[in-house]
Order: sequence, then structure tokens, then C-alpha cells
Amino acid sequence: MNIFYKICLVILIIGGLNWGLIGLFSFDLVAWLFGGASSIISRIVYTLVGISALCCIPGLFSRGEEH
Repeated sequence: MNIFYKICLVILIIGGLNWGLIGLFSFDLVAWLFGGASSIISRIVYTLVGISALCCIPGLFSRGEEH
């Protein structure tokens, strides 16, 4: 598993935990940490989670230990 793929997975885990908090407690940790959901830093984090998800899609269809 290369370092890029590991970084993408870590970012996805952070995003998944944030969505879990939103679903269970209506608490957006990213927005809380960075000054609201519309702050530039929060938007960057949300964008990185989305890009990480796109980068991990090929891993669903690969065979073996390519990633």
C-alpha cells in the first residue's frame, strides 16, 4: 500500500467519523474546529475528503495489493 493511498484512507476515516458525529449528535467537528462550515479551512477539509474518496475508488476494483 503506497503512502498516497494511506493518506487518502486517513482523510476518509476523518471524514467518516465527522459524518458519524453529524448523524448521531448533529455535531460537525470540522466546522467546530475551524470556525463554521463555511470557513475556508472547513471547506478545504471537506474538499480533501471528497477528493480522497475519488482517489480510493480504483482500489475497490483492483485485485491484489496494488494500493
